[in-house]
Amino acid sequence: MKILVMGAGKMGSFFIDLLSFEHEVAVYEKDPRRMRFTYNCERFTQPDEVAAFKPELVINAVTVKYTIPAFRQMIPFLPADCILTDISSVKTGLKDFYESTGMRYASTHPMFGPTFANLNQLSEENAIIINEGDFIGRLFFKDLYQQLGLNIYEYSFDEHDRTVAYSLSTPFVSTFVFAAVMKHQDAPGTTFKRHMRIAKGVLNEDDYLLQEILFNPYTHDQVSQIRTELKELLEIIDQKDSDGMKRYLTKIRNNVKRDIDAC
Repeated sequence: MKILVMGAGKMGSFFIDLLSFEHEVAVYEKDPRRMRFTYNCERFTQPDEVAAFKPELVINAVTVKYTIPAFRQMIPFLPADCILTDISSVKTGLKDFYESTGMRYASTHPMFGPTFANLNQLSEENAIIINEGDFIGRLFFKDLYQQLGLNIYEYSFDEHDRTVAYSLSTPFVSTFVFAAVMKHQDAPGTTFKRHMRIAKGVLNEDDYLLQEILFNPYTHDQVSQIRTELKELLEIIDQKDSDGMKRYLTKIRNNVKRDIDAC
């Protein structure tokens, strides 16, 4: 298959490397410096250069802020039967956009990122395939993710946004709170150092990505739950309520145990 990857960032480069030995791959990237370490693929810096390549499938891996604008810029140079796809962690507005184009489309979300995941060992990682859009496009990603050993889940666009509101916004907000109150430690403990590594990784993400995840319409309820739990915990601390603390620790240990058992 002839595949065009838009964006030579971390995930774009990952897909280029992954696909280039079984498919005819090209990359479109405005900044030629970002393509220095890509290989076994054609390189384009202008949209009109893509026309002669005639891709059958496009993987949009640009920064989430530019996902839809990048599609709009590229579509005039694509074959009418080309399948548009994205790997965005934020799907806001994508369904309406895809349907407005009249083109075939598929949407997925690899639930791992270069910041924390070991891209050479992904058997413990997950991926979401949106169960709307073109069957062939969905099948392409299902086969690819199965080859990587990923755990695959199929959701609608709306179900995806609900899942992301829980699985991303909750740890992101928790990390923000940690970073907001932290102070320099000359001799940090192991737990502190682990939280610090997570905070640095999260805060290295694109600002617009963090904003869009937190502006997800389903994020508010998740953050409100954090506020409720903090209020309960603060009351236990203020009252030095030993029995209340035992009950609280039992509750959260059971939550963690259920999650581990589910995995």
